[in-house]
Amino acid sequence: MKRAIAGILLLVGMSVAPALAWDGDRGLRRDIRHDDAKIAHDRRELRRDLDYGNYRAARHERRELRHEYRDVNRDRRELGWR
Repeated sequence: MKRAIAGILLLVGMSVAPALAWDGDRGLRRDIRHDDAKIAHDRRELRRDLDYGNYRAARHERRELRHEYRDVNRDRRELGWR
């Protein structure tokens, strides 16, 4: 009897958890805004590194920018933007 009750409670708990975790598009939109802010920051750092002639750090910033652009494009595609 105890196992049956525990099993039912486990099934109910597992079915409720995804419903509580789902926040619609709000999480993706927040992630896009966060990525845009990181892109702006990395662009400032890239510009600073190029002004100072630090080309190694500029290469690193370009890699980070490429990664951030890829991430924001993936989020926009998932959201349904074109």
